[in-house]
Amino acid sequence: MKNIKAIIFDAYGTLFDVNSAAEKCKNKIGAKWEGFANFWRTTQLEYTWLRSLMGRHKDFWQITEDSLDKSMRTFNIDASMKNELLSLYKVLSPFKEVPETLEKLKEKNLKLAILSNGTPSLLKELVKSNNLDNLFDDLFSIEEVGIYKPDSKVYDLPIKKYKIKSNEVAFLSANTWDVSGGGNYGYNSIWVNRNNNIFDNLDYKPNNQVKNLSELINLI
Repeated sequence: MKNIKAIIFDAYGTLFDVNSAAEKCKNKIGAKWEGFANFWRTTQLEYTWLRSLMGRHKDFWQITEDSLDKSMRTFNIDASMKNELLSLYKVLSPFKEVPETLEKLKEKNLKLAILSNGTPSLLKELVKSNNLDNLFDDLFSIEEVGIYKPDSKVYDLPIKKYKIKSNEVAFLSANTWDVSGGGNYGYNSIWVNRNNNIFDNLDYKPNNQVKNLSELINLI
C-alpha cells in the first residue's frame, strides 16, 4: 500500500447507506421495510448486470426506478410512496464515519475520487447534499463508458485520468463483486465488510478488509 497515489471509493453501500431511503419511511412501510430495502437493492444490481450482458443500457436512475417498481409490487407498498422513496434515494445518508475519514485522507495529498454506477448528476447531488463535495477530486460515472461494473472499462477511468498504474490505486467497496472486479483489474482492492459477511469466490481475495472506513487511515 506504500505506492498508492489515488484512493477510489464505490458510492452506494460503501460511502452511502442504500437502505436509508426506505428506513426514513419505515413508519409508513412497517416491519417489512428492511426486507423491502434489500430486495430493491438486489433487483437494482441484477438489472445493471443483465442490461450490460444484453447490451440494453439504461442509466442508473432509470434502473433505480424500474427496480423500485418491481419491489413495491412485490412487497405490496402503496404506489403513492414511489416519489417519496425516489426523492430520498437522491440524498442517501453517509455512514457515520465517512465525513471525518475523508477529511483525514484529504490531508495525505492523494487523489480522492468516487467510481460509481450512478449518473453524474446523481453523484453530484449525493455528495453536495451531505456536504462532501469539497473532498473529492473526481466523481467517475460508468456513463462515461456506457456499461456497468464490473466491466474493466469502468476501472480504466481513473487510470486514464490520473495517468497512473492500476496497482497505485486503493479501491474500496462494500460489494464483494466490485472488490473482485477492481482486484482482478489490478487495483489494491479493500473490502468494507460492515456486517461480517462471507466473501464471494470470484478469483480474487483482498489482502485487506475493514469493518468501516475509519480503519483505512491505518492502512494508507
